[in-house]
Amino acid sequence: MAILSYEGIAISGIGACVPRHRIVNKNLSEPFSGAILEKTIKTTGIEERRGAERNTCASDLCCEAARSLFNHMGISTDTIDVLIFVTQSPDYRIPATAPLIQHRLGLKQGTAAFDVNLGCSGYVYGLAMAYGFAAQPHIERVLLLVGDTPSRYVSPLDQTTGILFGDGGTATILEKRADGGKAFFSLNSDGKGGEALQIKAGGFRYPSTPETMVRRRHKDGGVRSDEELFMDGAAIFNFTIKQVPGDIKKLIEFAQTPLSEVDYLVFHQANRFITDHLSKKLKFPLEKVPYSLDRFGNTTCLTIPLTIVTGIGKEIETGQRKVILSGFGIGLSWATALLTINRCCIPELVEV
Repeated sequence: MAILSYEGIAISGIGACVPRHRIVNKNLSEPFSGAILEKTIKTTGIEERRGAERNTCASDLCCEAARSLFNHMGISTDTIDVLIFVTQSPDYRIPATAPLIQHRLGLKQGTAAFDVNLGCSGYVYGLAMAYGFAAQPHIERVLLLVGDTPSRYVSPLDQTTGILFGDGGTATILEKRADGGKAFFSLNSDGKGGEALQIKAGGFRYPSTPETMVRRRHKDGGVRSDEELFMDGAAIFNFTIKQVPGDIKKLIEFAQTPLSEVDYLVFHQANRFITDHLSKKLKFPLEKVPYSLDRFGNTTCLTIPLTIVTGIGKEIETGQRKVILSGFGIGLSWATALLTINRCCIPELVEV
């Protein structure tokens, strides 16, 4: 059972950046039209998304979010000792993107920098790692960058995924602080269900061929290649309903914190129907469950910090809040965090 706990570490800043380009779902044409489109928007709650330009990478969006955060917090880049970059869309297959970001942001050469390939649970996993580094005696600050551009690997013709995903990047800074409070994490995985969310071809197990790049119509109605994302929505729904509520209950019991003391429950923004169902199952007030998917869609690993910035940023900035963060999906993996956030700088959303 991978439960982690820390004390005296604070999230001191969270920033986010999204592309300016809006994709309004109700304006889409075939294969998204009529009753199918209307039903999908109503069920998912996703009304619009952001799409990056072809030459814009997840790292670019994360760097903009980081620069904004540095400026608003008034901190020097020399104080960053660790850089963690969570993404499913790195700049290159080789090398890792994090060292390149270290150079772009002007961080010192003594900065530890590495990539983490995680999606829906990625922010919570990344936070757990960042807390672990920040707890070390000689680490001053940790910069966690979480960003993705799913527009690069989702078929725009796939009825199951084509209107769900959006692009973006976020930056979170952690440091030691006396008022950091206690933080608890539960990290979990079940690779047996990994095929439920998968890009089958293009890696080393199933290398690219001319055939894997051809889009075909599949039994589920989707038109995609083997190098674009496949999603079994029913399997993901069943997995989420089975695993997430129990994990949240397990963690708050471990932390000896009743759910009634939690100010906000921030879910991974996958599907409004799913997260409303989870909230009701936990008997947690829906008015304390913020959303951003109506404006940004499912941004994979960065949905949680993006929701914090655009949904409850002012409340987090002006007072102490106890929050639960819950990420779940691709892998399959799921993760829960129980944190106290206090005096956290949250700049306005950056658009590029």
